Amino acid sequence: MIEIKYFGAVAEKTQCTFENVASSDISLQDLLQDLQEKYQLDSMTFSVAVNQKIIPKTTDYQLQASDIVALLPPFAGG
Repeated sequence: MIEIKYFGAVAEKTQCTFENVASSDISLQDLLQDLQEKYQLDSMTFSVAVNQKIIPKTTDYQLQASDIVALLPPFAGG
C-alpha cells in the first residue's frame, strides 16, 4: 500500500489530505499521471517527496509498497 499525502492547494483540489493506493508496482510518473487524470492537477505547481526526500517529477523512480508520497505546494521563505 502506497500512502499519498496532499498539502496546501493540492489538498484543496483533491478535497482530502491523504489516500492509499493499493498498487505496489508503479512508477512515480505513472502514479502522478493517474492522479492528474483523477484530480486534474496539470495546472497546479507542486513538488513531490517520497519518504521525505524531494524527487524530481521527471525521474523514473519505482515506488515500493510502503512508500509515502507527498505532494507539496511551492515553498515561500521569510
